[in-house]
Amino acid sequence: MSATHSSDGTSGGATLAALLDAHTVPGRLFRSEAGKARCLACGHRCLIAPGKRGVCKVRYNDRGELRVPFGYVAGLACDPVEKKPFFHVLPGSDALTFGMLGCDFHCGYCQNWVTSQALRDEAARAPLRPMSPEALVEAAERNGAALVVSSYNEPLITAEWAAAVFERAAARGLRCAFVSNGNATPEALDLLQPWLTAYKVDLKCFNDRNYRSLGGTLDAVTGTIAEVHRRGIWIEVVTLIVPGFNNSEAELRETARFLNSVSPDIPWHVTAFHPDYRMQETPRTASNDLLRAVEIGRAEGLRFVYAGNLPGRVGATEDTCCPGCGRKLIERRGFAVLGYRLTGNGACPDCDRPLPGVWPKQGGDDVRTAAAGNWWSRAPRRVA
Repeated sequence: MSATHSSDGTSGGATLAALLDAHTVPGRLFRSEAGKARCLACGHRCLIAPGKRGVCKVRYNDRGELRVPFGYVAGLACDPVEKKPFFHVLPGSDALTFGMLGCDFHCGYCQNWVTSQALRDEAARAPLRPMSPEALVEAAERNGAALVVSSYNEPLITAEWAAAVFERAAARGLRCAFVSNGNATPEALDLLQPWLTAYKVDLKCFNDRNYRSLGGTLDAVTGTIAEVHRRGIWIEVVTLIVPGFNNSEAELRETARFLNSVSPDIPWHVTAFHPDYRMQETPRTASNDLLRAVEIGRAEGLRFVYAGNLPGRVGATEDTCCPGCGRKLIERRGFAVLGYRLTGNGACPDCDRPLPGVWPKQGGDDVRTAAAGNWWSRAPRRVA
């Protein structure tokens, strides 16, 4: 691939692959097998010969040693935690969100394709910004973030980098979270678990053939969801509702039934698709389709089903209500919290039922809320 950017984000003559390879360290998530490297970062478990790359294109075998990405970001912003989306993790907080380049999937509708499809698509070009774990944690503190989140590309393939950042962030009292396609391995979860508070999984569909068209398998992702929950890491699941791909009633019902079988307390976010990348002809998801998915999820026993990406157009399905007495506890529009009523121990003030999640210790006193007429102002901020 022809190069486009040097390490400071300017145009340069080196190839992008060579530039990325300069920002690597020896990996932890691999084992040697007969002169090859078995990568353990994602469910593909690539067996990589010397001089070759894994499916993700950014982990490669250098004379028997697996080299992995380290020491840069290609995306960096201070986002509302609701944008991840996490609705049951410190509502109203900011999340210092960082990402690198590459992915182990190749979704045709990817909204972060300029970073995720690097080394796979000539048009996927994003500048690199050299950075240390310490500098990322300092940026989080400088911007008042409560969490540090690995996202934008697929963070499993850069898990060693995320672990280095998380270790320093957790030592400074920051929460750490992952936003992932869920194609994980037990080895990757073992590496990350000491610092992870929350994990968001994209459950892209409930059809293995369609999953394979994206580069993964259904069993690997459902297995990750069950395993993350078993380990006691807070998990939320997102399904982007794509017309003609995963929006049949039968498939949505199967998805909800699976999540309920793991735990009815897992929040399920059904979000609206918009044409992007290689799916420009597929129509946008209508609000009625999201509301139908919410109804299906609730009918299958899920206690917290949220409609996303269409703020103000999906009624009260952006809000959190008590599954006991039904009273509204958190009111939202888009990324903004308009009202918060949980007690300091995360319970409903009306019936004292505890709600599952990670809540601020001081209740509403710790939650930043937006005025009802100003919810649109809660937007991501670039990090200098």
